Order: sequence, then C-alpha cells, then structure tokens
Amino acid sequence: MKKSFLYFTILFVLIATLPCCKQSTRPESSPVLKEASPESAGMSTERLKRIDRMLQSAIDSGWISGAVGFIARDGKIVYNKAFGVSDIETGKPLKTDDIFRIASQTKAITSIAAMMLFEEGKFLLNDRVSRYIPEFKNPQVLDKFNPKDTTFTTVPAKREITIRDLFTHTSGIDYAGIGSPDMMAIYAKYGIPESFGTDKMVLGEKMKALGKLPLAHQPGERFTYGLNIDVLGYLVEIWSGESLDQYFKKHIFEPLGMNDTYFYLPEEKHSRLVKVNAEDPNHHVKPIPQDEVNYPLLKGTYYSGGAGLSSTVKDYAIFLQMLLNKGEYNGKRLLSRRTVELITSNQIGDLNLGTDKFGLGFQITTARGQAVLGVSEGSFSWGGYFGTIFWADPKEKIVGLLFCQQIPLSHGEIQNKFKAMVYQAMND
Repeated sequence: MKKSFLYFTILFVLIATLPCCKQSTRPESSPVLKEASPESAGMSTERLKRIDRMLQSAIDSGWISGAVGFIARDGKIVYNKAFGVSDIETGKPLKTDDIFRIASQTKAITSIAAMMLFEEGKFLLNDRVSRYIPEFKNPQVLDKFNPKDTTFTTVPAKREITIRDLFTHTSGIDYAGIGSPDMMAIYAKYGIPESFGTDKMVLGEKMKALGKLPLAHQPGERFTYGLNIDVLGYLVEIWSGESLDQYFKKHIFEPLGMNDTYFYLPEEKHSRLVKVNAEDPNHHVKPIPQDEVNYPLLKGTYYSGGAGLSSTVKDYAIFLQMLLNKGEYNGKRLLSRRTVELITSNQIGDLNLGTDKFGLGFQITTARGQAVLGVSEGSFSWGGYFGTIFWADPKEKIVGLLFCQQIPLSHGEIQNKFKAMVYQAMND
C-alpha cells in the first residue's frame, strides 16, 4: 500500500512538472487573419450584403469609381470585397489585392516604428526634438506675416518641441500643401515639400530645414495637423541607423508578412496600383492625368513617414490585427501589451479632436465619439488623403478598412456609412 502511494505521488509530481502540462503564461489567444463565415464571428451574412448595396449605389451614382471594403472580427475575415474599377478609362475591374496610396495612414506605421525604438531605450516621449536634430533648438513662433512678399516676424517659443508633441500634432508644425495659407507660403519659400514621394530629395535634409522655420503656434497649445510624423520618421532613421524604408521592411513588413506595402513599388507590381480620380463640378468622379500622383512608380529617395506608403487592405489589416493582439502577430512580437495601451490612450489632455482624443499616432474614440456612428469607445483610427480609412475596435475585436482613390471625395458619407453598417451587421 505504501509503495503504491509512493508510486502515484512520484507520478503525479512528474506529470505536473512537464512543460506541456504547465499552465500557460501567455495572454489570451492572438488571432491570425483567416477567412471564415460571418456567422462564426457573430456577424450576419444577410446584413453584410447591405454594405454591398451601399457601395454599388455610390458607384452607380457616379460618386466613386470603386472601393475595397474589409472587415475582420476576432481575426476572422468576414468581408473582403472589391467594387467598381481601378481605372475608369479602361474599365479594368478593381481587385481586393490592388494597391492603394494610403498617404496619411503611413503615420500610424511610422508611429509604431518609433515606439519600437522607444522600447529599446532610444528616447523618452518628453525628450526635446533638438536633442537629436539640433536644427530644432530655440524654436520661434510666427507673429506677423506679409503675404505680399512672404516676409514674417516671430516671437520665441515658450518651450521646445518634444517628441510627444510630434506624435500628437501639438508641436505647432503645419503642413505644406494643405496647411494654413501663411505657413504654406513660408514652407514653399524655403523648399519644404508637399509631395508624397520624389526622386530628387532626401528626408533628413528637408526635416533639418523645417526645424529652422517658425511654428504656427506655441508647442502644446493646439492640435495642428502637420509634418510632425515626417520629422518622427527622420528620428527613426537617426535612432536606428537605417533608412526609413529599410527599417519598415526589416522590422515591420517582413516580420508581419506585409508583402505589398512600399514607399516605391517594384516594377512587377506597378500594374496593381489603382488610378487616382477627381470630381467634376457636379461632384461626379472623373479621371485625371496621373503624372503628379504616380510617385509610387518612381525609384524614389524621399521616404515620407507622414504620407509616402502604398498598400493593400489585407496588408494594413495585418498591421491593425497586430495592435489588437497587443503587439503580436503570427508568433512575431513587435511591441509589449503595455506599450500598445500607451499608444492608444489619450495623449493630448484637455485638447480635443472633434468629439475624440488623440494617442501616439491615432485618433481615439471617446464616450462622446462612440455615440456618432456606434464605433466603440477606445477604438483607434485614421485615414489617408486619397480616400482611405481604417479603424480597429478592441472591445468588439473588429478591424475595418475602406479604400478608395479619389481627391476630393465630396461624398465622404460613404466612409461613415460603411463604419455604421459594420456594426449593424453584428448579431451576437
């Protein structure tokens, strides 16, 4: 009896100490995107068809030439559809794996790259930018501007710009091309580019020049959408010792399997780039010459961390799923759980972005904001100049994207309808 008891005691101890039997210390499962039925993810097939009809109606009405919609829930791809054409002059059908200029959606990727280096101890959020780019030392704020000869006067800034100010667009740096008239004139005078990509400039040179120019307002006092993330992209180059395109490729795109995301497309993928459209006076879609918007086809040298990338809905969905997974995707960890929580928390204090807040590179839906379309509080989002949008909803575990290629997009309600209709398709 004693021998039997001893035998079972030893056996129990051995089994309990085997690695396969230890309790897992991993967090909840980290889904990898896979196609599945809507019903398996708590979505309704019939209700998702309402999105089909809405997008097709927008095309039939001449508002847009085409769109790709993507929805995943808990890692299950329940909607991935293309409507319309990628080229209205040839009638070439749009495909789900076609490549879009994602413009300002580049900002989110640059922000994540910077936070990966934050985890390596390369900087702190409240560090002065001038610590790494001396040209930003002793900043000045625009006081008076004379539009006749573009001369201006300045007053000293109350403090220097911090890296947190760059992430949150509170630095006072404006935009070339879409900023305030005074600042656009100053940037044009000193050669600050408004282009998304070029083969004639280098990022570091232009960001150093930007550092010597006046700010639109005192740092930290307002949200002003500007070239902040382009500066952050140059900082990524400084901290990593790599060009921004190589850092993205080595540390983000290849680990995640984002095989269709580039600053400048390889020649074999040129045919997949969707044409950009504009609008006629009646706000109906019309073709335009592609010379000014074909920067993805160049062999470029300017890596705009604020606007330069092109991608597919699936690639960008992988990036968002990594963030919903708290920094991990398909066995590759880019960020810690706590860093993702930091990124997606309010970083602008009492300032507001409409009804929402802003984190480290993302708009953050608030309790007031969730009442607009039904997107859950805590969701993070942004979009791009040419008509692309994304959001990720940690509460409902939703990744949503709608990609068009049109500027202007007067019927922007298509984007809001898409968001609202994702939530009406939930049936759990």
